Amino acid sequence: MVGNLLLRGMVAGLIAGILVFAFARFFGEPLVDAAIAFEEATSQAAGAAAEPEIVSRATQAGPGLFTGVIAYSVAVGGLFALVFAFVQGRFSSLSARGTSAVIAAAAFVAIDIVPAIKYPANPPAVGNSDTISVRTELFFLMIVVSVASMVAAIALARRLTSNYGAWNAAIIAGVLFIVFIGLVEYLLPPVNEVPENFSAMLLWRFRTTTIAMHMILWSVLGLGFGALAERRLGVRTGFRSAYR
Repeated sequence: MVGNLLLRGMVAGLIAGILVFAFARFFGEPLVDAAIAFEEATSQAAGAAAEPEIVSRATQAGPGLFTGVIAYSVAVGGLFALVFAFVQGRFSSLSARGTSAVIAAAAFVAIDIVPAIKYPANPPAVGNSDTISVRTELFFLMIVVSVASMVAAIALARRLTSNYGAWNAAIIAGVLFIVFIGLVEYLLPPVNEVPENFSAMLLWRFRTTTIAMHMILWSVLGLGFGALAERRLGVRTGFRSAYR
């Protein structure tokens, strides 16, 4: 059963990856080209020598982008299916589609939205190469804290449900999650390495496009995998006992 769900998760990830690639190719890559043009113009104005192009932009924006997005999406789809298999029948009384949608929404918030509030994505020409390791560590630290906090909030909501009801328990846990994340993001050091003359509109469009790409990924996984899993699980009974 788990292997079948894993396969369906990877299929859903493949579909999501194709859609994300199409979106990134037509909406994201022009923004990357604009940022690179700004970077090159700034370097020329400063008299710096042009860096050799190891991989052409055509390869980066085509086969390279496609390979990276598909590999990532399929891997995330497989992990998504494993989380679904662990949750459904143990911690959730929702239908397969409902559980899938809830997991996808929670993952989108914890993995993408929360970290992006503190450390949003930046296009080329934004960021100091000397601080890339520090910035990467801070970003992944924010993801770990966010995911752990989301799991803790869900566990707290389940524990409070018997005393306060599902709705009130969810509100209490959600408020505590927001307060804790707000405190963590306040305490973590900020990163501000945007050049003074860099286009604010270009920066905004790049960041919102990045968020939209992740939204497509999690939406397709949540809805697509839910439909695939429900078709598979609909022919069986006793799903809860199958994992005991």
